[in-house]
Amino acid sequence: MPDNFYGGLDFGTSGARISIINLDKKLVYSNSVPYSYSFKNPISWINSCENLLASLPIEVKINLNKLAISGTSGTLIPSDLQGEPIGEAIPYDQACNEHKILLESLTSGEDHLRTPYSSLAKALKLIDKYGTNILLRHQSDWITGWFLKDWTHGEEGNNLKLGWDLKKESWPKSYLNTSWQKCLPQIIKSGKIIGQVNFDLAERFNLNKKLILISGTTDSNASVIAAGLGKEDGLTVLGTTLVVKKIIDNPIKKQGITNHRVNGHWICGGASNAGCGILSKFFSDLEIKELSRQINPSENTSLNLLPLNSKGERFPVNNSNLEPILGPRPVSDSLYLHALFEGLARIELRGWEKLGELTGSFPKKIITIGGGSKNPQWRKIREKIINIPIASCRKTTSFGTALLAINSK
Repeated sequence: MPDNFYGGLDFGTSGARISIINLDKKLVYSNSVPYSYSFKNPISWINSCENLLASLPIEVKINLNKLAISGTSGTLIPSDLQGEPIGEAIPYDQACNEHKILLESLTSGEDHLRTPYSSLAKALKLIDKYGTNILLRHQSDWITGWFLKDWTHGEEGNNLKLGWDLKKESWPKSYLNTSWQKCLPQIIKSGKIIGQVNFDLAERFNLNKKLILISGTTDSNASVIAAGLGKEDGLTVLGTTLVVKKIIDNPIKKQGITNHRVNGHWICGGASNAGCGILSKFFSDLEIKELSRQINPSENTSLNLLPLNSKGERFPVNNSNLEPILGPRPVSDSLYLHALFEGLARIELRGWEKLGELTGSFPKKIITIGGGSKNPQWRKIREKIINIPIASCRKTTSFGTALLAINSK
């Protein structure tokens, strides 16, 4: 008898990755592709998705039972009522300051929404631009809709920054009489069955016509699932941006902090606008690997860089006007890379200090996932600056998304 397969698709900042697992939760296939156009262009997401589906082995395609999708948290796309994009997405790291007074009037007591980086701030900008006859969907929800050819639903975790309340399981009362409430998705819990793949799409890619789509999650929550996070562990995601997460007893409503429910636990976290994205502005992957070998992690560079990917920061401080500090650049490339690693480690430390201040405890061990987790010199620099033991997780975010699919109900 052929194996049954379960898939996870993850859409990051630079590209998409697929992981396929079998009933024993063993990885049997994975692949990744970069985006053809800019990250903000939803056609990039669909093209990369089509490329990944086309490349799947035929045995996987016809025996793929369930598929879940994760995407960047807080990337919001406007579409028409048929799901067609009507403009570029507003990415997670873009601040929208245009409707500050309206934002504050809608979010009394909801500090986590009172930030220009919230999806609500982005939604108000998109409604102002395109009117209320639109759908507002986050990246993973919109791509899930593409598979179903039905954009009705949104997954709970992806919609927290838009105002969904996990405890009350409702939108804020302040949304009730707005002209734009109809733009919002019907919320479904993460890991729940949404529906069956669109017949024409299944035909086109030779997929199992009974393939079930599972409501997904955010990319960092998929990382939590992949890492198998324990109560005393912390998780750092070193992707294009840097994310820190830990298990807590009760949600924390503060600016820059997100609260999610993953595998029955409350997870709080924060995402910086700094991360590996800044490294790729200066060096190729091969150069990073070669230059890292020249770094002595036990030494300090005495360069004090603030390596944000662009102007503005979400966490550990919330300041849309904060400027990166990327100089002075030394003659030595390895010294500069060393200084960038140190700067990112200091941001990570401040992130853990912020979570420690809010939760009353620090993790006893930090598990790291993402591209940056593979660099041993950076790991030693981080351990020295943060002073907490660090372990690398070799699993990918899309593997965590595949686990979500297999465990779905």
